[in-house]
Amino acid sequence: MVLAVARIRFLDKDEVELVHDQSVKCLEDIGVLVRSHKVLNSLREIGCSVDMKSGVAKIPEKIVNEAIKKAPRSIRLCARDPKHDMPIPVESSPYIGTTGLGIYMRDIDTGEKRPSTRKDIADIVRLADALDPVGYCWTTLTAGEVNQKAHGLHELWTALQNTTKHVQSVEVSSIEDARAQVKLASLVAGSDRELRKRPLFSVICCSIAPLSFDQGVVEGMAELAKHGIPVASMSMSLSGGSAPVTIAGTVVNANTENLASLVITQFTAPGSPHIYCSSSAPIDMRTGSINYMTAEPALISASLGQMAEKYRLPSMVGDWGLNDNQEPGIPHSITQITGVFLTTMSGTDIAGGMGGLDAVKGASLEQLVIDAYLWEDLRAYMRKITFSEQTVALDVIKAVGHGNTFLTHPHTLRNFKKELHFWDPAKLAWEASLSSKMVPEAKKVAKELLKSHHVPPLDKNVLQKGDEVIRTFEKSTSK
Repeated sequence: MVLAVARIRFLDKDEVELVHDQSVKCLEDIGVLVRSHKVLNSLREIGCSVDMKSGVAKIPEKIVNEAIKKAPRSIRLCARDPKHDMPIPVESSPYIGTTGLGIYMRDIDTGEKRPSTRKDIADIVRLADALDPVGYCWTTLTAGEVNQKAHGLHELWTALQNTTKHVQSVEVSSIEDARAQVKLASLVAGSDRELRKRPLFSVICCSIAPLSFDQGVVEGMAELAKHGIPVASMSMSLSGGSAPVTIAGTVVNANTENLASLVITQFTAPGSPHIYCSSSAPIDMRTGSINYMTAEPALISASLGQMAEKYRLPSMVGDWGLNDNQEPGIPHSITQITGVFLTTMSGTDIAGGMGGLDAVKGASLEQLVIDAYLWEDLRAYMRKITFSEQTVALDVIKAVGHGNTFLTHPHTLRNFKKELHFWDPAKLAWEASLSSKMVPEAKKVAKELLKSHHVPPLDKNVLQKGDEVIRTFEKSTSK
């Protein structure tokens, strides 16, 4: 029996090996800039060539190979409600999460664009909790009204309170921030030990292309690994900006940064959960901004999905953000949307983007509903299809005979609902690109769900302790 799932394959076997070889050569000859003496010392201790003055560490192939061997092949991204746990790698369509990290909200009542707050985070995360196609929640929006040195903690804490799904924190700024994030999640899990067994949150840790790591992020990433928190080592290699303009150069840059991150986590805490991650795309040569609505992101994603597969690492290399404009809806062409959809067929296990506006600078409740509803239908293309002697059904073919119909055979009645996907005609009508019903219908759905959907509250004692964790962190940063 074989389970068939639709996937894009962009690189052939020799090209996969070329990307790997060139990435290793880059690590050995050019190295990575690490703005942390602490991490540089650790890299030197394991056999890397480190220049403390320049901050450049050159990583030998042997170290890279050891890191790949140490990393777990599968992990479980857990949730408050175990029914929402996400085992990865996936066997069918990827789990899709919300957008992040936006700085404004498009108000659902007034339509006005305004700075985002904790209430906006609570609303969009709770709406995501209610929408079945949303697999997990990024922290999504910036809490603009809080102490900005602690905004990430406020965002994580707000998200954990408003969903029973897995939460992915969009940043870590220091060792202390990493420890505080772990404390907050431990309160929800019940203890540090329970959190290690069932990591209710994961963290995106971004390298800075090309080939560099900021002190706070790289030290925070290492600290999270020590606590068994899944780390997604995101490379944002922008073709023509922070990476070579060639697709091959962008892919190698992103792969190199991921391998460097993997070395840091696996030699800090062998076997710690690690997600190969990229959100790479070209820049718009007219404006300099990141351009997800073009053909190349799908090719980059497919290439990196194959690299993650080579290393047998869970991956996050796709995207599901459908709106680069400032108003909710689907303003882009079929060609552009197809490009985004193809990134989800890259072999990625998880991807973010639902609800985002304006190249992830903002978010909208209506957009979250639109993106979720579209994904509900489109993920049918990546469902598991069983190929076996039983499903081939030669016995049925023999029984029906030459030139006859299978419509009246009991086999068809028994199996058609399992094998065939049926679109919702009403939904298809408002999904149409020229439909004027899409945004009003999404607004209605969002308001109804926010009114009716209930997320079990955390215990009052847990809430008080969590608030105290944040206050303590804020006091420490004010000194």
